[in-house]
Amino acid sequence: MIEQSAHTQRDNTIQKPKKKRSQVDKIGRIKYTLQLLKEIRNEMADIKFMQRTIFSGLKGFFNFQKPFIEKVACQDEVDVAILQLLYEKGEGGVLPKDIAYMLSGYQVKRHQVSRRLIRMNKRLEKEIGQHVVEKRGWKWALTSFTYNIWGIAEGELTSVSVKDLIDKE
Repeated sequence: MIEQSAHTQRDNTIQKPKKKRSQVDKIGRIKYTLQLLKEIRNEMADIKFMQRTIFSGLKGFFNFQKPFIEKVACQDEVDVAILQLLYEKGEGGVLPKDIAYMLSGYQVKRHQVSRRLIRMNKRLEKEIGQHVVEKRGWKWALTSFTYNIWGIAEGELTSVSVKDLIDKE
């Protein structure tokens, strides 16, 4: 009799399914977080690559503006001043030591000017596949792409100022 009661008692208990361990429990919280972060970064890199591919395919249909180029390529007002100076000097280009001398208020040296120009090129190349400046011998000059954008922006500014003068009269 005692055996039967023990036997029936075992059958009446409902066995719960084994709880499976999560990935966090298996490898640890930090490693799991790092694994997720790596997956997210890979997905972001894929999205950026796809965006650049689409951008390069539609390159002829975009009209870039000066504020966009400044936002993408320039980090601070020194970069903007360097580009403006190169635009003012024209297509012949300027030596880095001359740029550093003209921007002495910012206390930049010639090698810092060169490094800034290279970094601006890298940033714009990464985003839209164009260069801001190019080296012509020892001198740096705006590319035709950038020179046209700056020329259009300057033309708009002068036309607005001419309209203002006409309205005042």
